Amino acid sequence: MGILEKFSLKNRTAIITGSGRGLGFEIAKAFAEAGAHVWLTGRNAETLQQAVDTLREAGGKADYSAFDIDDTKAGAALVHRIMSELGHLDILVNNVGARDRRPLSEFSDEDVLELIRTDLTSSISLSRDAAEAMAAKAHGRIITITSILGHIVRPGDAIYPVAKQGLTGLMRAIAVEYGARGITSNAIAPGMFATETNAALAENPEMVAFAKLRVPLERWGRPDEIAGAALFLASDAASFVNGHVLTVDGGMSVRL
Repeated sequence: MGILEKFSLKNRTAIITGSGRGLGFEIAKAFAEAGAHVWLTGRNAETLQQAVDTLREAGGKADYSAFDIDDTKAGAALVHRIMSELGHLDILVNNVGARDRRPLSEFSDEDVLELIRTDLTSSISLSRDAAEAMAAKAHGRIITITSILGHIVRPGDAIYPVAKQGLTGLMRAIAVEYGARGITSNAIAPGMFATETNAALAENPEMVAFAKLRVPLERWGRPDEIAGAALFLASDAASFVNGHVLTVDGGMSVRL
């Protein structure tokens, strides 16, 4: 097999959570272009349908399942459906996440649990179910979208880094527990990306200046710039990459 062929996802099936737009959609788009049958998830069925239509119009194979990521039974049902209808689940991308920018003193216990449930424990449940399904076929790729805020932190954003660091631990646990069963587990830690959610921030003069000061490339990342990293980790080109955090931040996390 030639090196370029190793990047093909032909005949692979992938679940990408939180993929109606933003980084999740860009990852789904890249996977579909590489030949995978992608399943998009999110809460908004209309947004997901539009995303699926876009992928299909470009010649990709795409479906969606609308549910709240906190609904672990719905996640398990999607894994079961894919295994029943297609016979294999090859890739899971844990992308969905919520943000609540507040200092620790302003979080109630209930607030903490809600954010941790969305950003961390929901991915634990879905990863467990997906890994067991993948193990039955002795092949799989689990990719977890963390953040550079899992290891560097800004004031006034207390719980999000906790969840992201927890996801890094989850990724490594899966890498160790399931590696011998044919499954690799890795993470992507994005930096500042100008997604729809961050559009206002990315256009804010202060944040533009901040990016020029802190990011060696002196700009925000484009959403499509996450796709190459995800495709690599999902493909046979990364068959011996396991337990690794791939940082995609323009160099922000290494600059003094």
